[in-house]
Amino acid sequence: VGITGNLSTADTASGWRSDLDWAALTSKLSSSASLIDTSYDNYAAECGPEFYQPSPTNHALIDQPSGMCLPHLMLGWEMSWARPSENGHSNQTLNQAFEDLIVNPPTDFQSWLVDPTNPSLNLPSKVLFPVVASDVVAAVNFAKENGLEISVKNSGHSYQGASSKKNTLLLNMNRYIHYAPTGITNCDTSSITVPSQVAEDLSNQPCLLSFAKNKSSLIRVGGGENFDKVYRAVIAANEKEGYKYHLVGGGAGTVSPMGWSWQGGLAGTTGGRLYGFGVDQVVQLEMVLPNGAHVKFGPTDWEDASAEGFTVPRTKFVSGVCRINPDEHDEEKWIWERCPEDFDIDFNDLWFAVRGGGGGTWGVVTSVLLQLHDYLPYTPYLFNRPPTEECSPITTQFSEFKFQYMWKPSLLNVTKEHSLACASPNTLDEIYCYGEEDIMQAWTRFLDLNNLADKEACLFKVLQENNEGVMQAPKGYAEGALFGDDDRFPGKVRDAPAPSWQGNQFGVFLVPQSFLESEENVKYILESADSLGVTQYYAFGGGTVSGSDQANSLSQAHRDAAFTLNFNLTGDFFPKIFPQMYDLSDKTKFPPIFGSNHAGFLAMGPLKEDWTKPCPWEWTFKERKEKCISFQEAIYGTERLAELEAIKKAVDPHFIFNCANCIGNNLPEASKSPSPPAEPSPPAEPEPLDEPSGASYVSSFAAAIIATTAYLLINAI
Repeated sequence: VGITGNLSTADTASGWRSDLDWAALTSKLSSSASLIDTSYDNYAAECGPEFYQPSPTNHALIDQPSGMCLPHLMLGWEMSWARPSENGHSNQTLNQAFEDLIVNPPTDFQSWLVDPTNPSLNLPSKVLFPVVASDVVAAVNFAKENGLEISVKNSGHSYQGASSKKNTLLLNMNRYIHYAPTGITNCDTSSITVPSQVAEDLSNQPCLLSFAKNKSSLIRVGGGENFDKVYRAVIAANEKEGYKYHLVGGGAGTVSPMGWSWQGGLAGTTGGRLYGFGVDQVVQLEMVLPNGAHVKFGPTDWEDASAEGFTVPRTKFVSGVCRINPDEHDEEKWIWERCPEDFDIDFNDLWFAVRGGGGGTWGVVTSVLLQLHDYLPYTPYLFNRPPTEECSPITTQFSEFKFQYMWKPSLLNVTKEHSLACASPNTLDEIYCYGEEDIMQAWTRFLDLNNLADKEACLFKVLQENNEGVMQAPKGYAEGALFGDDDRFPGKVRDAPAPSWQGNQFGVFLVPQSFLESEENVKYILESADSLGVTQYYAFGGGTVSGSDQANSLSQAHRDAAFTLNFNLTGDFFPKIFPQMYDLSDKTKFPPIFGSNHAGFLAMGPLKEDWTKPCPWEWTFKERKEKCISFQEAIYGTERLAELEAIKKAVDPHFIFNCANCIGNNLPEASKSPSPPAEPSPPAEPEPLDEPSGASYVSSFAAAIIATTAYLLINAI
């Protein structure tokens, strides 16, 4: 069930857009839905204090009453930059941003942070907490009728800032009904005849598609559930039924399966190299579209693609149905039928666009059915934790070992199958394996080959004490990541990274597998990572190629990557290395080069007129936008971006969903509302707070930033 909220507390007389009939919206909401007015004071008072906790966590932020908190505090300002600007920093430069945020914060920085009238603030003034799908339908129809934009948020894990936007109605999905605790379906093979026809209401489509993938279990996840909730639902089912399910998911408990999956979904901790990306786990989608329709859709025709090396069928056709009683709150009374004749959305396009084309721009996902896989034994490994004088000197060698195990396994007498059983996210000291693997045997061989035989203990298997007092490996990644009884959120899956003042600013490059055929290139990769103090994100290969249904918008470069990595963009990367990595022969088709999941808000490609030159830092952001490859084009490539933008215009012609750096956000039409909004009423005077003011927290935060002038931004070096 969803978390019970309050009745509407929105001030229809003096709140944001008081010219609108908000009472008409609240009259259509379920009794547990909540519509509230919000302000900078809420953000400062509710969100700021968590960033001073000894061990801050997003678990504390996502449940704050206003629903405004974000995992990186600076996301509350446009481009995560508090310098006042009336035009979104268009006339300011990247050099200035770097100076303000990193090198030498000016004396005015503190005053910018505590100013509730700062035009750079990027916070919504009204927040709706939907509980059932009809609440979302009502909100979207209200926005459509009144020329409003909608922003959508679960936990806000978006480095681009896509989860918060000023002058929008924010739908915070955190209180939406939870399906996962009772959402596992075990498909009954005895009731399926082959070939079987998909029912008109798509009720049997998930199981039929699962059988075609040689799978038989699924889990339904609500639009407001994060991985903590989903992992714990799977753990509970496994403990009850005897470990049989495996879920491919993200590394942080507070990340949502929604935004994570729609950007690709890197599963470096949960067997992604065996089973594919997050987009590959989706079996059926349920959404409220920008036209207000509540739909569900998924593949209804497919064909075997194993002869081409794929482990899942190729999607040939996608069908969808519409709910004909969208005002009905009780799900047991929902009626799904063929969409009306004037419904002009192509479900094939929507299936393609949503899965890989990013979240927050195609509508609101109210639930998703995800594939579950058969359980495999889990073995995690750690290197040099905690750091020791004995092991720290061979950190570079361990990085080389990981590379060889993942991409040159034959050097270590490891089979490709055992290599793909393991992966490692962008932390140097962790490896996660499922099923049969050869980590310790390979480590011993690597040390012998490098005359380091006395360092074997630097890499070790992670063991935990079970209920019987026996030391053994955790049953799964989520079990090993649960907070202990001494933490503030015992029993929840921890988040990583913890809340911080600033997230990723720049892009992470997709390094093609083909680039690693040269030993010189391998040497360059390892030396680059070592010099910048970064590491490769090993969540690619195997299932991330073969697990595609060939009907999603994740770029082929994403599929063909060996890993992602940050590079020194001010050095020789663009003039010398970039042309070796990607085919630049067709000057009309820029290739996809960035991974989407961890791309920051300042990520841009090179000059449009010369792809071997980086976008100059001394240019204004307006110049950079005009003369450099955009964030979106650098992720999807010219051709795929054009496809997605065409679908965006068809699905959301009025750009009701227009989030930062999302598909369509850079188009001229995106700046036009369907009807001109009226002038907002002056904000009401804030009431005095009994607790310390939010400004005091942010003031302390500002002082902390100014004191940390040596902060290292590894992505921008």
